[in-house]
Amino acid sequence: MLTVALTGGIATGKSVVASVLADLGCYVHSADAVARALMAPGGTAYRKVIARFGASILAPDGTIDRARLGALVFADASARTALNAIIHPLVLAKKKEVIAELARAGRTAIYVSEAALTIEAGFQDFFDAVVVTTCRPEIQLRRLMERDGIGEEEALRKIRSQMPAADKARYADHVIDTSGSLAETIERTEEVWRALVQASALKTEAKRGGRPRRGGSGAREAQRNNSPNPSRRPGGGRRSGRAGSGG
Repeated sequence: MLTVALTGGIATGKSVVASVLADLGCYVHSADAVARALMAPGGTAYRKVIARFGASILAPDGTIDRARLGALVFADASARTALNAIIHPLVLAKKKEVIAELARAGRTAIYVSEAALTIEAGFQDFFDAVVVTTCRPEIQLRRLMERDGIGEEEALRKIRSQMPAADKARYADHVIDTSGSLAETIERTEEVWRALVQASALKTEAKRGGRPRRGGSGAREAQRNNSPNPSRRPGGGRRSGRAGSGG
């Protein structure tokens, strides 16, 4: 089974790409959904988050108000770092658990982790391939303002709290630019999916002791040969080492 990180900046089209990949048969695992469960009452992170940020982040029903929490962490880098230190390791642990279950079942060819902060957290090396969504800055800004119903200043603050798109793209095996029409985004996603299917087959073949059809080493070589971004990683084509926690 090929493990894939789908990541990208806020409002760059990750959800659309994830939906297309799911329709094509990939197992898509949302980090946001996992984080919600972790922070729900009784969840592993619930008391830890309250202990760090206080009862002011609670809604009347005792749940964590994600809008209040979000306002805190987007405005304060130290608060954002503290929240990530709590949540990201737990999210990654859950992903590893699901991946192991899927591998045992043997019915999934491609697992896709949909997470905005995979690269910022330094967990890109855990995956066989990294797919980064991007779009033109003015489109990202407009989408975010419309989606969240916020003004330009707040939208820019959220965008600037994340790694710049160009920096993320350096870690990508595949980049999907969603600036165009929906049809264009779907077409590009299908192209990437076909490359991932090939990489998954090569990984399976290598695991069974077969000889990869391409010169090189299985899934990773397939990614290099199919990547539209061959110089995607700093330091001679290798991914950077892990720099922290993440999901």
